[in-house]
Amino acid sequence: MSENLDLVRSIYADWERGDYSSADWADPEIECVIADGPAPGRWTGQPAMAAAWHDFMSAWEAWRVFVDEYRELDSERVLVLEDHTARAKTSGLRIGEMFGETPSKGASLFQLRDGKITRFVTYFDRDRALADLGLKE
Repeated sequence: MSENLDLVRSIYADWERGDYSSADWADPEIECVIADGPAPGRWTGQPAMAAAWHDFMSAWEAWRVFVDEYRELDSERVLVLEDHTARAKTSGLRIGEMFGETPSKGASLFQLRDGKITRFVTYFDRDRALADLGLKE
């Protein structure tokens, strides 16, 4: 197992427990992208990424992410196929209900250099992620 995969696994070990407090893994100038879903956007730098995710997470109750599979795509990229569960605070809808599946099947792409994540792209539509990367489930 590579150091990159070890780092991504350690991030998800926290996230699967509901702990999103650390960004030690992120390069100071990280590019963060939410490619689709309820709040797409693009941010640069740790403070901007933290603010964007804080805004996003504040709209949800019991936001959780669970890993289905880790894929090392090459020496710099790790793709994680994941499930999301949460309930919108305002509407009460579960995140999967917005996309026609419960839980929501998504994916996140991590690009790494020198032991830090330099680019993080998350998708709420797993099929879109796989298509963007030219991959199959």
